[in-house]
Amino acid sequence: MPAPTTSVRPRLERLRGLYAIVGNAGAGSAVSEARAAIEGGAAVVQVRVKDAPAGEVLRAAKEVVALARGRALVIVNDRADLAVLSGADGVHVGDEDLPPSEARRLVGPDMLVGRTCRTLEAARTALAEGADHVGYGPMFVARAKVIDAPPRGIPALRELCQALRGQGGAPAAPVVAIGGIELANVGEVAAAGAACAAVISAVFAEAEPCAAAERLARAFEAGRARGEAR
Repeated sequence: MPAPTTSVRPRLERLRGLYAIVGNAGAGSAVSEARAAIEGGAAVVQVRVKDAPAGEVLRAAKEVVALARGRALVIVNDRADLAVLSGADGVHVGDEDLPPSEARRLVGPDMLVGRTCRTLEAARTALAEGADHVGYGPMFVARAKVIDAPPRGIPALRELCQALRGQGGAPAAPVVAIGGIELANVGEVAAAGAACAAVISAVFAEAEPCAAAERLARAFEAGRARGEAR
């Protein structure tokens, strides 16, 4: 796989920890959700707003970028153009959306490009086409989103992370695990080698999202420490 450019590496090195997906109740919810997640310790926030005008998504993304500055990375879902215009750190494209090569052409060499993948082969293809990290899942049965794919589980995640670890001096390609991740299993996800655990319901379906994010972030870091000690 091609090595990420030097200019994107500072962002790539920060892509680790709790990854909160915001905008679940529309563009108007993105900022308040992002605030709760970041205050709880989320290291990455993805602005994912479906079925809203581009102008609304752009305004929400700009506000989240301002809120997150110096505290968390901001990724925009699907829309590479809005990622650039909002000043976000990157874009995430689904497995049926814009190809990584086209997303990379739009955002340039400095921004992150993530790609949803269901298999190791798809992950390698995405990286070869210009992605610098991959989203992998569903890990477990998801509450927030119906995904037409069986759960991958921890052994498959561990295998993928090991395969993308980097060889011959090449940097590792971070893996963002997603789908059904909650407090009971986020430590296992981290211990398996995932750079990030992406969540929706585990934070925003809780009565106190900030506190929920804090518990998840702590559990993820504890799991990472266990994995590194093995």
